[in-house]
Amino acid sequence: MPKRILTGTVTSNQNEQTVTVSVERRFTHPVMKKTIRKSKKYRAHDEKNEFNVGDTVRIQECAPRSKTKRWEVLAK
Repeated sequence: MPKRILTGTVTSNQNEQTVTVSVERRFTHPVMKKTIRKSKKYRAHDEKNEFNVGDTVRIQECAPRSKTKRWEVLAK
């Protein structure tokens, strides 16, 4: 099964080797036919602490790195 890749914005980099990435998805509501925006936060592994708040990054699924980390940063 292929690994999912998502694009989002870094919202926090305070932890060592970890960034919090906010991923927004847009979809049309099935009844109202209005475009809805929903966002979800993912904690991703950042090996070299190279990403800062506001950066747009791509994250990919990986094996669990810790209790909350299931994603790793690919690139900007």
